[in-house]
Amino acid sequence: MNETLKHYEEKIIKPYGGIGMLIVNVAMYLISTAGIVFSSILLEQSPVLYGILMAVFIIVMLIACFMSAGFKIVPPNEAVVLVLFGNYFGTINKDGFYWTNPFAVGYNPATSGLMSKRISLKAITLVNDKQKVNDLDGNPVEIGVIVIWRIINTAKAAFNVDNYVVFISTQADSAIRQVARLYPYDITDDDEKSLRGSSQEISQELKKELQERVDIAGIEIMEVRINHLAYAQEIAAAMLQRQQATAVVAARQKIVEGAVGMVEMAIQKLNEHEVVKLDDEKKATMVSNLMVVLCGNRDAQPVINSGSLY
Repeated sequence: MNETLKHYEEKIIKPYGGIGMLIVNVAMYLISTAGIVFSSILLEQSPVLYGILMAVFIIVMLIACFMSAGFKIVPPNEAVVLVLFGNYFGTINKDGFYWTNPFAVGYNPATSGLMSKRISLKAITLVNDKQKVNDLDGNPVEIGVIVIWRIINTAKAAFNVDNYVVFISTQADSAIRQVARLYPYDITDDDEKSLRGSSQEISQELKKELQERVDIAGIEIMEVRINHLAYAQEIAAAMLQRQQATAVVAARQKIVEGAVGMVEMAIQKLNEHEVVKLDDEKKATMVSNLMVVLCGNRDAQPVINSGSLY
């Protein structure tokens, strides 16, 4: 890493209460205004004395105007990062009305405008647009996530990255690609994780991966959820046929397993109750007929034999 890159840590400052300083500031305005008016009225009686007095009151008014720039209002769950002559001065992270150094100005690289110089400490939702990535098998997959995050270190967010909102969005895209290529879209083995079948585990993996990437920006990842997951359009039809074929094979397998058990039970019950005695050839015929009836797609059409079994 470049040694010239300086990483900032948050410094919490305790500014003066705004109410007390506001009373002082208003008093300075009133006194200076009254003094200027009084001095101007008596200026002709003693130009030197009252001229100097007027100059003093004008200076007091200018100081009051300068002090007015030091008032800061911090709403709940917001913070103000202050910069003094190009250097990090400190952070006010408690809500209230304060007064601080008038030369210290608020700084927020993610927004513009006077009122937007505050940095929000609230939970923020990032809806990441769905993007096309390749899974473990190389299949193109469309995936989109929802990221819930918040700032826990205002100094890192303001100074360690250029724009923390753009930064987390870009890192979310990168984390999705990194995690998605480690897993197949669907389960191919009972013990294998997949993007579709292990959403909770994949979400935790995404959260861990993204958290490591945004630590430098003082951001905490609270939750990551997959809100869109599908095969890419160019292979969606083929994959649907594959899933249907897999489902048909699995269903047939269950049917055959059940049919074999029913045939075995039928022959066993017939032998136990001596309903009819069957040789090996007739057993084979009976098994064949029962398997056709139980595994067929259509209802069986029974044929009644009124003659001899043989």
